[in-house]
Amino acid sequence: MNWLTSYVRPKMNKAISAKDIPDHLWTTCPKCGQMIFNKSLEKSYFVCTGCNYHFRLSPQQRFSLLFDGGKYTTIHLPKVKTDPLHFTDLKKYTDRLKKAEKDTKQEDAIVVATGLIGKYPAVVGVFNFDFMGGSMGTAVGEAIITAVELAILQEAALILVPASGGARMQEGILSLMQMPRTVLALQKLKDKGLPYIALLSDPTTGGVTASFAMLGDVALAEPGALIGFAGARVIEQTIHAKLPDGFQRSEYLMQHGMIDDVVERKKLRKKLINIIGLLLDTKKSV
Repeated sequence: MNWLTSYVRPKMNKAISAKDIPDHLWTTCPKCGQMIFNKSLEKSYFVCTGCNYHFRLSPQQRFSLLFDGGKYTTIHLPKVKTDPLHFTDLKKYTDRLKKAEKDTKQEDAIVVATGLIGKYPAVVGVFNFDFMGGSMGTAVGEAIITAVELAILQEAALILVPASGGARMQEGILSLMQMPRTVLALQKLKDKGLPYIALLSDPTTGGVTASFAMLGDVALAEPGALIGFAGARVIEQTIHAKLPDGFQRSEYLMQHGMIDDVVERKKLRKKLINIIGLLLDTKKSV
């Protein structure tokens, strides 16, 4: 051991640690490693100015960015049976739910709100990935059905913003039943001629992708979002072939016709206003 490692480095570490900046003032970009001042991050719509990485948003942050003046009303969602299968793995399902509720201050993985976007009525359902990976169980299914019914009642546009790992395994077949239930609910919206816009955020996978997420009249996605059904490793093991670079990312899906556009967050609200205006005005003129 030389004098640099035994004497100089400890002195430097001590000096640096003594001047540590409080963690709550800065956020480190998980993609490029750049440290971003939190106030600057908020002004940039929670997008890294160095590499354009789009941070995941809470439902409240998403609502504030989308609705006029950041004003919206959250909707009371139907109560469902908490643990229909009495499921236990390493932990009880009820314990996992309690922890997720405490950490996110939400009742389940989705929050639904109503308000105006560009003066057009809109109902928006936003997933929170921090709530058990944004997984879809019976509560999420009921929430989406409620959002559809409200959009029909208000003659409003419906926007769903998934951020999900798919169906919730702790609810077994009941979680899988939410796939056809949400599809049928959206058909009622289409029968009324009202627009449904899917805004796919990171990640949108599993049973969510295989149901309501890919049924939008217009399908938008944020840059770099992971979108797919099965994981890339599972697909490679199944087909015994190497997948192309960027496979299952939003840019790749747009190039191959799976989604309509990849929209940066700073341009998203304006884009949605234009789309909602075109679709709602078309309905009124029919």
